[in-house]
Amino acid sequence: MNSMNIETNTDAVSIEHRIRETLNIEAIELQRAGEKINESWINAVLEILKIKGRVVVMGMGKSGHIGRKIAATLASTGTPAMFVHPAEASHGDLGMVLKEDIVLAISNSGESEELTSILPVLKRIGVNIIAITANQDSTLGRHANWVMECAVEREACPLNLAPTASTTVQLAIGDALAVALLEARGFKADDFARSHPGGALGRKLLTLVQDVMRSGEDVPTVLTTTPFTTLMKTMSDKKLGAAAVIDEERKILGVFTDGDLRRLIEVGTDVRGLSAGEVMSKKPKVIVSTALAVEAAELMEKHQITSIFVIDANQKICGALNSNDLMRAKVI
Repeated sequence: MNSMNIETNTDAVSIEHRIRETLNIEAIELQRAGEKINESWINAVLEILKIKGRVVVMGMGKSGHIGRKIAATLASTGTPAMFVHPAEASHGDLGMVLKEDIVLAISNSGESEELTSILPVLKRIGVNIIAITANQDSTLGRHANWVMECAVEREACPLNLAPTASTTVQLAIGDALAVALLEARGFKADDFARSHPGGALGRKLLTLVQDVMRSGEDVPTVLTTTPFTTLMKTMSDKKLGAAAVIDEERKILGVFTDGDLRRLIEVGTDVRGLSAGEVMSKKPKVIVSTALAVEAAELMEKHQITSIFVIDANQKICGALNSNDLMRAKVI
């Protein structure tokens, strides 16, 4: 029997222990990685900021999987990046790499044959190399202009074989690189949203109130002199659960909602002879059409209302929306 085998253990206590031990080991190794930060790390960030090309990420095996994620994170946070498989690079894909680029090469040992075989070619092209490796004296470490050390004292694998803690540290270094670049570039939330237009975050950060609001004839509005019966018909026809009370210049003076109606009935008010101006709630909550739709959602949640009216730059009513409109737009 192989002496490296570990004893089979399927009881719940042992499983929980292994899970906790794995997380603890990786947390410790991440702390140790922070102790390795030096001038080389800083210069790597500064060099990436200067290049006119892209960050070309390379790595084999598990390091390759980590590299793909790092490339994706860089690209989505303002640093043009792409992943090139080292083995494919030897068969033509190296033509993707230009002298304006910089290569981020990942290899725990620093001796991955597919990667080390193309390092001399990269140097001849004139491409600078940033290495994420555990061994600064490795082939990769010696060819690199800057080294970001990712050595770990032990893997989370009980056999100390499967890349676990080491790949976690590689990934964290990539994240740290991306975040440092993001901040140095002044990358903002709306920049991030433009890189993610199809996702939920993109919708929240790009969708404006004017993109989802009801407008024109779909907006329930009445004048202060409008009889109560007409007010109720307007609310019923427009199906918003509220109506805006406006003046002749279309500026909002107040609002009447289903909740206002319920409160009037509860206290026994005879509403039949009243006008919209007499039953409206003054100082209604409104939002400008150019605000983010998510801001409208936050305002409605804060004040526990289900609909809100929209005004333009001249403070005139131009639209309305409710929580259902926001849900259909997938803002909430």
